[in-house]
Amino acid sequence: MMNRLFLGLFVFSWVLLLEAQTASTASWQPSPGHTQLPIWQGRAPDAQPVPGPETLKIDSDFFVAGRHVTGVFNVTQPTMTVYAPTEKNTGVAFLVFPGGGFQGLAIDLEGTEVCDWLTSAGITCVLLKYRVPSLPYDWHCKCRPDGLAISTLALEDAQRTMGLVRFHANEWHIDPHKVGVLGFSAGGYLVAEISTHFDRRLYAPVDAADRESSRPDFAVAIYPGHLWTEDNFELNPRIRVTRETAPTFLLQAENDPTDPVENSLAYFAALKQARVPVEIHLYAQGGHAFGLRRAEFPITEWPELVERWLRTIGITPKK
Repeated sequence: MMNRLFLGLFVFSWVLLLEAQTASTASWQPSPGHTQLPIWQGRAPDAQPVPGPETLKIDSDFFVAGRHVTGVFNVTQPTMTVYAPTEKNTGVAFLVFPGGGFQGLAIDLEGTEVCDWLTSAGITCVLLKYRVPSLPYDWHCKCRPDGLAISTLALEDAQRTMGLVRFHANEWHIDPHKVGVLGFSAGGYLVAEISTHFDRRLYAPVDAADRESSRPDFAVAIYPGHLWTEDNFELNPRIRVTRETAPTFLLQAENDPTDPVENSLAYFAALKQARVPVEIHLYAQGGHAFGLRRAEFPITEWPELVERWLRTIGITPKK
C-alpha cells in the first residue's frame, strides 16, 4: 500500500512540477520531413471531454544526462509518425510507446530519440502519440478499485495502429510479419497489454486495416509499470499471458523508485510459465526514465542488448 501511495504521489507531483516550471507551446510536431498521420477517421472511440488543448512542455528542471525532457499533455487526437530507416532497411518495424504515467508522453526521451536509434539500425519506427487526456488517473485509465490500470483509450490506439502498419506494410517497405512494440514505463505496460489483448479489438472495426492482426511479433518493455500486484506478488490480472503472447525482452533497474523491479519479475515469471520466449536484464542501478541517454550506469547500454536479442530470435539478420 505504501509503495502504491508513493507512486501516486510521485506521478502527481511530477505532473504539478511540469505544470508550474515548464515552458508551454502549441501541440507537438515532428521534425521536418515527417508527418503525423491520424489513426482514426473522425472522432476516436470512447472520446471524452478534456481540460484543454494539447500542450507541449519543456521542463527546465528535469534533466536526463544533462538534457531536459519534453512532454506532451492533453492528447486527445492520437497520431502516428513513421520514421523510415536512414540507410539499410531490414524490413523490421517497431511501434514505440513513450511513457508518462498515462498523464503525458515523454515525447523526446522515450519517443523521437528512440526512433533515431532504430532507423540508424535499419528498423522503421512508428511513434504512437496515444491518448493521455491528463485527467484524473481513474478516469481515463478506468482503473480497478485496487489501482491496477486498464488503459482502454491507449490500448484502442495501439491496436488500431498495429493494424494500420500491417495494412500499409508494402507501401512503407515493412515485413508485416516483423512488426513489434517497444515501450517505457506506462508505455511498457501498454506493450504487455497489446501482447496479451490481440484476439479482439476494443472498438467497432473502422475499415480494412482492422482486419489485420494486432498481435505484435515481438515486444520490448523498458522499466514497465502497473504489472505487479504488491499484496501477493502476482501479475496484474488484466495481463493474461498465453502461449501466443509475443516473445518479450524486459529490462529494469533494481533501484527504480517509480516502478519497482517486481513489475518485470512478475511478467517474466508468467511468460516463462506459459513457455513464451523471454529475455530479462536486471541491473543494480539506473533508476527510472533514462531512455536511451547514456549515463555512468551499465544499464544505459541496453540498445545493444535489444539489437543482439533481435538477431537471436531471427527478427534481424545475424552479422
